Amino acid sequence: MRAARLVTLLLLLQARERMTAQELADTLEVSVRTIYRDVESLGIAGVPVYGEPGHEGGYRLLDGYRTRLTGLTATEAEALFLTGLPKAAAQLGLAAQATTAQLKIEAALPADVRDRARRSADRFHLDSSTWYSDADHTPHLSPIADATWNQQCVRIHYLRWAVPREITRIVEPHGLVLKAGVWYLVARNQGRLRTYRISRILEVKVLAESFDRSEGFDLAAHWNDYLIRFDQRRHRDTATLRLSRRGIERLPGLLEPAMVAAAQRTAVGPDAAGWTEVELPIESVETAVPELLKFGADVEVVAPEELRTEITRTLRAMYRIYE
Repeated sequence: MRAARLVTLLLLLQARERMTAQELADTLEVSVRTIYRDVESLGIAGVPVYGEPGHEGGYRLLDGYRTRLTGLTATEAEALFLTGLPKAAAQLGLAAQATTAQLKIEAALPADVRDRARRSADRFHLDSSTWYSDADHTPHLSPIADATWNQQCVRIHYLRWAVPREITRIVEPHGLVLKAGVWYLVARNQGRLRTYRISRILEVKVLAESFDRSEGFDLAAHWNDYLIRFDQRRHRDTATLRLSRRGIERLPGLLEPAMVAAAQRTAVGPDAAGWTEVELPIESVETAVPELLKFGADVEVVAPEELRTEITRTLRAMYRIYE
């Protein structure tokens, strides 16, 4: 959202020539302090924006400076229509606005560029939801999105995995992430950034209290770091396996990328019989059993002994059913 705000700020200055920090703050619905930081960021990025003091002062762009953001090439227009997420916009309560914005942009394009953009939209469709699962129920997404945009504190009643299961927290929403059809809120609580699954939020109350975002916060970078840390926390144990040639070939289709990468990194072999020994990170014995049973006879558990015993117990129980 900050990147979009910086672009809007730049286009506002280009269109209106001069605006005060307060006028920019009112237009963009942020604090004056946020405008000061945004102007500084534009300057660091090389945009010639400067401030004039006094009653008639304000922020201006250097005379003659024009950003190329207002002119779309044909390929840029194609990309623009590919980035549309109508389902996500609807979940955020912005379906009508997104449609109107697209129509306005389409109307402003030259005829040949508009035709290419339409062909792009007709030939490519992005479906971000996962296979064979119902979409998360997210009735509180829209008010949380508004609070995130307006930098307002939110009181949430949240259902988590740990005990106590239900907690109430006042959080400062910094960003929303849509991953594989599931919405997540990144919010600050007691000075720490935490992640909440939107569908597990039971109640929401947007508070009048506002907040300043963490200095230099980058949502995409934070999310990537969070995923890495999440895998590290989740995979607390290690299993040693032997995989047949077919088992090695089936790895990418049966296990998640972090486990596949670990197997490839630790692979020893194949031996004379064609089996390769690998080490895999696992959450626990309980979660590893169904994952490894997918391989059938193409895997042998070497260690830990507890996992080997549980695999054996499960196979014997299955044999008794089909005997």
